[in-house]
Amino acid sequence: MERKLLHNSPISCFADEIDSSVDKQIALLKELGISWIEFRSGDGKGVADYSAKEAQALREKLDGAGIRISALGSPIGKIDITQDFEPHFKTFQAMAELTEIYGTDKIRMFSFFMPEGADVSAYRDEVMKRMSRLVDYAASKNLVLLHENEKDIYGDLAPRCLDLMKEFYGSSFRCTFDFANFVQCGQDTLEAYEMLEPYISYVHIKDALFENGSVVPAGEGDGQVAEILGRLEKKGFDGFLSLEPHLADFAGLKNLEKSAASRGRTDGEEAFCTAYRALQKILY
Repeated sequence: MERKLLHNSPISCFADEIDSSVDKQIALLKELGISWIEFRSGDGKGVADYSAKEAQALREKLDGAGIRISALGSPIGKIDITQDFEPHFKTFQAMAELTEIYGTDKIRMFSFFMPEGADVSAYRDEVMKRMSRLVDYAASKNLVLLHENEKDIYGDLAPRCLDLMKEFYGSSFRCTFDFANFVQCGQDTLEAYEMLEPYISYVHIKDALFENGSVVPAGEGDGQVAEILGRLEKKGFDGFLSLEPHLADFAGLKNLEKSAASRGRTDGEEAFCTAYRALQKILY
């Protein structure tokens, strides 16, 4: 069946939401015909904790299954702005050195958690200072940092994402657009899209409800997923669509969000398939 939207955009995914086991991740991806992953974790370790030897072993296993890595789903920039940056920067450097082994030049990242209830503008200078170092290092290695609009970070709302893009957008810094995260921040996604459209290089597919912030399959929430994917189609977008279901509890979820609520499901495979079917319904 031929797609009606985004024919040239490969589908990738956060396969650790299927299972912590890389073998189990691969098994379901092969069943569904998905040949890309945004690698975040596997076999009990996060991507930032992999050694060169472990990265090589993962790459060989994925190659054997015909699966490639679209980006590293890194935790870079996902620390409090008040925390010491130097150890975090060293983690980033070590991970950046492994990108050639992984076979990708793309690293997903964030712009630092803000203190609860704080005046975010008071931390702008420190955010920009840290981001500048990250972007400069990425440029020196010919890498692309993909900033994701995560909840509670500096770049959670569209205007501050735009601020970051105006400062750093270029060959080494691009925008990842996440529908559900915007909804959970009370940000209208069409307004966000109109602000950020020139900078969007990568898209995370998940949806959510304004009412309570709960994540739902794409097209069933307030993220206006179909409308925005249609607009991307009209502009000739051919970047990755990376499926991030967040519909079930999965290993590591509580480390990914500051206050991760239980999703009410435990079957990662079922949840992943539900999310994939919802995306197919929009694209086909």
